[in-house]
Amino acid sequence: MRHDIQPNERSFSSKEVAEEAGIATPTVRKYGQILERNGYEFLKDGDRRIFVQSDIEALIALRDTDKPLDDTAKDLVHQQKERLEGSNQTEIAIPDTYDKLPRDPNQLKEILLFLSKELAATREMNVELTNGMSDLKTTVARLQQDHHVISSTIGNSAQKTHARIEKLTEQQKNHYETLLEQEKQKSEFLQKEIQQLRDEQKKEWRLQNDFNKRLEQTIKQSKGTWGKLFSIFRK
Repeated sequence: MRHDIQPNERSFSSKEVAEEAGIATPTVRKYGQILERNGYEFLKDGDRRIFVQSDIEALIALRDTDKPLDDTAKDLVHQQKERLEGSNQTEIAIPDTYDKLPRDPNQLKEILLFLSKELAATREMNVELTNGMSDLKTTVARLQQDHHVISSTIGNSAQKTHARIEKLTEQQKNHYETLLEQEKQKSEFLQKEIQQLRDEQKKEWRLQNDFNKRLEQTIKQSKGTWGKLFSIFRK
């Protein structure tokens, strides 16, 4: 486990490392694999490597080496282990703050006065935060109420619109059925008129036919009478 990372130390992505080291992004992955193969430790987020400044320096060392990459990687792993061991052996010094407190009552009084002012300011800030939270809760409650009113209004409007659409649809349906019935009646009336005209035409044809037959018989009879008269004169 690495212990050489400083607080708030910047981390780099593979693309940023490639730009910093002056190598291609696939080369960053290749050098990372060579280092890990020889025991180097990277910070990781799952399978993704997280690089810090010391890692970039290791990659640059691999870039500039004249030796085989694995040999240089072993040297870098050795350096990292020494650095980690030194980090583990570092002890944190905790100062004895009690011994450093001032002995002068006036200084103690000033410190206590300063602390009391800071405490008062903190309390005032807490009051402001409490009031702010109360106002925020009131605003949220009002927004929720407004949202409920808007939702109800939209719902009622949607229902009214739906009812109007249904009413208009029904009216259009009734109007269409009325028109259809009217057209049907007109069609039946026209058919009757046409049939009546056909019947009258047939009647006229029959009358004309009868007239033609009578006229033909009359002509035939007239021919017989005139023939008899001509035969008398011939004698």
